[in-house]
Amino acid sequence: MTGTPAANLSIGERARIVRETRSVAVLGASANPARASYFVSTYLLASTNYEVYFVNPTVSEILGRPVYPSLDALPVVPDLVDVFRRSSELDEALTDTIKVGAKTFWLQLGLTDAAVEARAAEAGLQVVADRCLKIEHARFAGGLHLAGFDTGVIDSRRR
Repeated sequence: MTGTPAANLSIGERARIVRETRSVAVLGASANPARASYFVSTYLLASTNYEVYFVNPTVSEILGRPVYPSLDALPVVPDLVDVFRRSSELDEALTDTIKVGAKTFWLQLGLTDAAVEARAAEAGLQVVADRCLKIEHARFAGGLHLAGFDTGVIDSRRR
């Protein structure tokens, strides 16, 4: 459902977003392997068919790929903007996401802001907050190991 507040998105709606997404802009991507955005980016490049674009005005390359200074500098309109920014910067991240015409505004684990999420929904964006794109993709693509690695197995039976 377009524009549904994050708290109301069902697991089926999140699965649809993950399945229908073709391009992802990682806003706030980091070249530091210890950062969550680096780990998620590594997963997205290795385990998905997404076109992945990195956005960070202070870095020129991450994982051998170019980094763009802003969303509007990307060569494509991303389907999904995966936000790794401080909470105080979410309003600006949303403004930039709306400006480029992305369909989905995705706030990573720990990021929520009811006012920003409401504004995103009012602008017609699909909104996901406080969830990790890597975890959600792995969940819908085959299962997760407790350590966060994709097991490739979907099974609800007790062993």
